[in-house]
Amino acid sequence: MTDNADDFGRNMVANLYRHRGTTVESASARDAYHTLAVTIRDRLIERYARTAAAHYAANPRFVYYLSAEYLLGRQFEQNLLYTDTREQARVAASALGYPLDDLAALDAEPGLGNGGLGRLAACLLDSLATADIPAVGYGIRYDFGIFTQSFRDGAQRELPDDWSHYGTPWEFAAPDDRLEVGFYGHTEAYNGSGPRRRWVPGETVLGEPSHMLVPGWGTETVNIIRLWRAVASSDSFDLGHFSAGRYGDAVENVTHVENITRVLYPDDSTELGRELRLKQQYFLVACTLRDIVRRFRLRNEDFDHFADKVVIQLNDTHPVMAIAELMRLLVDEYALDWDRAWGITRRVFAYTCHTLLPEALETWPVSLVERLLPRHMEIVYLINHHFLADVERHFPGDHDRKRRMSLIQEEPERRVRMAHLAVVGSSAVNGVAELHSDLLSAETLRDFAQLWPERFHNVTNGVSSRRFLRIANPRLSGLLTERLGGEEWLRDLDLLADLESHADDRALQERWRDIKRRNREDLALHVKDATGVVIDPDAMCDVMIKRFHEYKRQLLKVLHIVTLYHRLRDDPAADVVPRTFVFGGKAAPGYHAAKRIIALVNGVGAAVNADPVASRRLRVAFVPNYNVTRAELIIPAADLSEQISMAGKEASGTGNMKLALNGAVTVGTLDGANIEIRDRVGDENFFLFGQDAAEAARTRRGYYDPRSFYERDPELRAAVDAIASGAFSGGDRGAFSSVVDSILYHDEYLVMADYRSYVDTQDAVDGAWRDADRWTRMSIMNTARCGFFSADRTIRDYRERVWHVDPVRVGPHHPVTAPDR
Repeated sequence: MTDNADDFGRNMVANLYRHRGTTVESASARDAYHTLAVTIRDRLIERYARTAAAHYAANPRFVYYLSAEYLLGRQFEQNLLYTDTREQARVAASALGYPLDDLAALDAEPGLGNGGLGRLAACLLDSLATADIPAVGYGIRYDFGIFTQSFRDGAQRELPDDWSHYGTPWEFAAPDDRLEVGFYGHTEAYNGSGPRRRWVPGETVLGEPSHMLVPGWGTETVNIIRLWRAVASSDSFDLGHFSAGRYGDAVENVTHVENITRVLYPDDSTELGRELRLKQQYFLVACTLRDIVRRFRLRNEDFDHFADKVVIQLNDTHPVMAIAELMRLLVDEYALDWDRAWGITRRVFAYTCHTLLPEALETWPVSLVERLLPRHMEIVYLINHHFLADVERHFPGDHDRKRRMSLIQEEPERRVRMAHLAVVGSSAVNGVAELHSDLLSAETLRDFAQLWPERFHNVTNGVSSRRFLRIANPRLSGLLTERLGGEEWLRDLDLLADLESHADDRALQERWRDIKRRNREDLALHVKDATGVVIDPDAMCDVMIKRFHEYKRQLLKVLHIVTLYHRLRDDPAADVVPRTFVFGGKAAPGYHAAKRIIALVNGVGAAVNADPVASRRLRVAFVPNYNVTRAELIIPAADLSEQISMAGKEASGTGNMKLALNGAVTVGTLDGANIEIRDRVGDENFFLFGQDAAEAARTRRGYYDPRSFYERDPELRAAVDAIASGAFSGGDRGAFSSVVDSILYHDEYLVMADYRSYVDTQDAVDGAWRDADRWTRMSIMNTARCGFFSADRTIRDYRERVWHVDPVRVGPHHPVTAPDR
């Protein structure tokens, strides 16, 4: 397809007629946006057809990436970049009477993810396509995503995220490819002996697929992400009830089915919520495994070749029931014997563990699995039986080890341990940062690492430089392209190292500072519009943007803000560097402790921003509804990156990488990927504080008295007392009593123990900021030395250590002869 402005414009007008049924004279802004998006999409469809043909001809090993979430971000700007059609699109939009940026602002961010897990998945799919690796991402097509966050009196409110209300031009529905998914029911024996059984579901729903295109940068490859949504069959609508005026009863079954994919992570604080969440997880894997088998059988018949053509990466424990589902398909539906099926299954799967938190290593009540997925529970029991026999052979008589390693937790309630199933059923297990992988092998999954040391790997996370530098920070990426002599750094981020030798160049430093300030100006406009808070673009931009969880210690940041507030209240002439504290992030609807911390952040912010003395130096802005779009605005403006989780709790993080890549200097603990960032950028370009993982573990194992820190540190005591007094809750002393009690008497995440180290380190941050040349050099060095944290490097590591797959090159004139994938 030609891409000159005239042809592009003609394509766009034709699409306006065909897709929107309107004319140039009558087109609304949304008509123009949708039509322009479709015209851009047309360029990708041609590449996709060539990619499908090349893959069909090559019959390669595919990577199938299973993830409960994908935080894709807006597609419009990315697809403009990847098709190199910005100028043509600008001209065409102008011909319709609209500025291109106004149309781009109408692009809705797909509500398919929440935090780092989903954003990592999106970055890896981008890098897979860029590396020409045949791949499909599988996920759920949520109606309302996680939720839209707003605040009422400082407290988080959750509203539906109706992201596809106007339809999305980036999605292709395939209602004719629906699959049946079963739940409940019973199992019965086939004729003959062996483990083969027939599952007779008590309820069936339909899984309807759609897909979105995933183009690579600088290549012809376009892969896809395939998404499933639950739909009811036509007989689910009860016409008799409707005719009788019982309208609610008429659609009850339809609602029941469609609830499966209504929202990401249904609240599991109730029995019904837990059942819905497990139902959602199985729905994803049931649809996906059937589709993978279908794709395999397009070119292959013998299942002995299945593992040669298929590798399935499990992104955390949410899709782990896929292991039992593949065994069910192979044994029950394709009549393979157990040992043959198990050998295939273990070769096919690989598992990425994203946590060290025990509560995040999912377990499900045996009673729930038996009721909802009776055949799968039987299969899990069989897997466990053979596995424990293997453990006995390796460690004869070690009954305690078998109890620890069993797929079934016996006390206090019988539960299925999904992480154990993932390890037992996979050929490879990886952590996502060096420390995290070490702790997985040494602590969390120690028994398994002792049994199968060759199975454990580290693959440090990475981020997309295309999304988080080229798109998010066009000013800085323009400077990088100019200095590095082209955009090849977007495919080889190690080329950023060339900046290091110029870090003291006065002209570079001046331009660097100017770019940072202009980015802060952009952020200031958004913050005022979104929150009403006026911030100073000359102040240090101190950023903490991440999911709200107690281990991430947003509370420690709040105590620091209150401490600075008190210093200025006590002495208006105190030497406090002007700072804007920018927060972003959501708390799970049922996580009440995290939601109280959100309310406290807003309460402290309201007090600081209204104070006539403190507000001259300090401002607090909590940007609501944090997502990729807001990250792309906040990250380029950030000067200081807050990565202050308790050491030994964060698996990796990717926000820390994005911020450092954009020249933010990190203040952090030795946790997750912070360690690798510090190793690469240098001690002198990183602000370290707090206990390391070993020290934190010893503190928690010993007698830890958080109140003793409160008693002997006047600034800490003043901050805690102010919160307890109602100073940030309109005089309501009980509003944050649970927060105060948690740190004074429980303090699971050592907020009190690390407070003084943190505040003293922040005073050192002030000292560095006052030396503009020193700070700018630190900023440049962070960008120059962060090439390692590219998702392209992450994919190389997966290819070499886990997947063992080869690229398939797609030529610009590759013939389109293959059936649709």
